[in-house]
Amino acid sequence: MIGRILEINRLNDSINSESSELVAVYGRRRVGKTYLIRTACKSQIKFEITGLFKGTTAQQLGIFFRELQSRSNKFLNKELPINWEAAFELLKDYLNSLKGKMKKVIFIDEFPWFDTHKSDFLKYFGHFWNSYCEKRNDLLVVVCGSAASYMIKHIISNKGSLHARLTYALRLMPFTLYETKLFLQAKQIRWSHYNIMQLYTCIGGIPHYLSKIKKGESVIQNIQRLCFDPDADLANEFNTVFESLFEHSETHILVVRKLGSSRAGLTRDELIKATGLSGGGYFSNALQELISSGFIMDYPAFKNKSKMTLYRLTDEYSRFYLKYIENNKNQGKNFWKTMSQQQTYLSWAGYNFETVCLKHADNIKKALGIEGIHTVFSSWTAEGIQIDLLISRKDNWINICEMKFHSTEYTIDRSDFRKLREKMNLFIQLTSTKATVVLTMITTFGVKNNEYAQDLVNDNLNADILFLEI
Repeated sequence: MIGRILEINRLNDSINSESSELVAVYGRRRVGKTYLIRTACKSQIKFEITGLFKGTTAQQLGIFFRELQSRSNKFLNKELPINWEAAFELLKDYLNSLKGKMKKVIFIDEFPWFDTHKSDFLKYFGHFWNSYCEKRNDLLVVVCGSAASYMIKHIISNKGSLHARLTYALRLMPFTLYETKLFLQAKQIRWSHYNIMQLYTCIGGIPHYLSKIKKGESVIQNIQRLCFDPDADLANEFNTVFESLFEHSETHILVVRKLGSSRAGLTRDELIKATGLSGGGYFSNALQELISSGFIMDYPAFKNKSKMTLYRLTDEYSRFYLKYIENNKNQGKNFWKTMSQQQTYLSWAGYNFETVCLKHADNIKKALGIEGIHTVFSSWTAEGIQIDLLISRKDNWINICEMKFHSTEYTIDRSDFRKLREKMNLFIQLTSTKATVVLTMITTFGVKNNEYAQDLVNDNLNADILFLEI
């Protein structure tokens, strides 16, 4: 198991606790939720079912019943339950037959898919927990789902029978760069940080995607095979992901497409205009669901000016799919080798490097040695100038972060010097800040030490700091 230390420790505590517990695990598709639970709970799992995507109530009940039959011969001659009330009564009967005081784990995977229209699944699950599980001290019920919006609304923030019943919720995130490096090393793949960064900006830290990386192939060869060869594993992943996570996924995909075509991100008003949506509750729900599922992030504006909050597509695979995969399938075995050398790709990779830095802001804070100082991360836009990452510190200090992706050491020339100096001066002037404002450069291989860098750069960080363990 790579990473997931916090999650494993919490599940272990639940297994060893002296009372029954209800735990929710959620996160986007392919992020490793099922693997985590099976690994952490191991032999304690006494009942495990996985919902059927778009299955009927009868089909879901069949899955439930067959699991009972596989666990105990006493159900072989029983009839299929006709509803969830009867199904949970059978589960009680099964659990009552289990001996021993060791914690017994009930694992319901893809929980939202069981809750089909008018099935009353959630109602009878809540009754099962309240009337049976809480009265025992030897049960751990783990409910898991990729549909983050459902898990938050119906489990974590439930206002009905499960209100305040949840012991805790675990949100599983994609691997960081540090964890991605460990994962690849476990596969005996020992790439440089630059090569790992190239891979990460294309497919992100999704464990399922990373599991398909082959030792002996270069980054370019792996991406070609996974994304552009005939029958490539990730060639059609985009629509599958969104359709499996969200009802009426057309709205979510539209939002993602518009954000994917924006380099700097969009405000809420800009996004409403770009999508042509009304901006009402339906739009707000879709936006929040995409944030909860980890596809987009909202970056508050400097001094919390809410109307200037930027929304940015931060799912690396989605960005890569929209830019390169969607319109370039089956282009031949040398397609990505050729495309990856073009300036358009280098510019695109530069933007994605900025996004990766934003997602690893805590690494930047650690590299600056300010872990113990309260900080606020934000963005700032004015008069056509944008700063993607500001670190406002309690010690009256502001780091303006400039992020540059380059294949060699980055050189600040006269033109860069003037633009960066102007950006800093304009920020100070228009915000009327009294804090000390300094420039922090974050580049792939660092900034070349010349007269311009000496005069302007306060912190010279390279991509290695993004691989720090946090």
